[in-house]
Amino acid sequence: MSKKYSNTTADYLLWDQNLNLIRKLYDDGEYKLSLLIAAGSFWGLRISDILKLRWNDILDKDVFVLVEKKTQKSREIRINAQLKKHIYECYNHIKPSSNEREIFLSQKNSVYSVQRLNKIFKSIKSRYNLRIENFSTHTLRKTFGREVFSKAGTNAEIAIVRLSKLFNHSSVMITRRYLGITREELLEAYDSLSF
Repeated sequence: MSKKYSNTTADYLLWDQNLNLIRKLYDDGEYKLSLLIAAGSFWGLRISDILKLRWNDILDKDVFVLVEKKTQKSREIRINAQLKKHIYECYNHIKPSSNEREIFLSQKNSVYSVQRLNKIFKSIKSRYNLRIENFSTHTLRKTFGREVFSKAGTNAEIAIVRLSKLFNHSSVMITRRYLGITREELLEAYDSLSF
């Protein structure tokens, strides 16, 4: 939990650093955390929506639908093939007692709280020497957005419109500010063209 009147912003991880973290957590036997970070950064969901996911929501599925807790809007999510493989690998290691239970259960068999996860994220930042100032559960959503924007290249404006829709932002200006996209980054699209 943050201190009263403090500024709590999350930064994004560079995509390569994000993928390395997912792999390292998996290799270290931290399967739930590896899956949590993968799900958050591949789907761009808020942590409150990730924490309510159950195994039967995502196993053997190419697409799933959830109603977002904050907006109460329905959102369709596609599970790409690489993430699907990671889900199965984590599932086989975690060996849940029931596919009807939530995925992200603590040792006490209750769903992790956001506050507890943010404490865990602070220790992950230190243990894995992450080059990020503000690493929290919200980092995952921002990492997703920045990677979608970065992959767009000359179609950056289209990517921002898509992200604005995915994030349920009221305008693309909010999405730009949310992702920390600078004016210079937008102008680089013009330099990418050749004559």
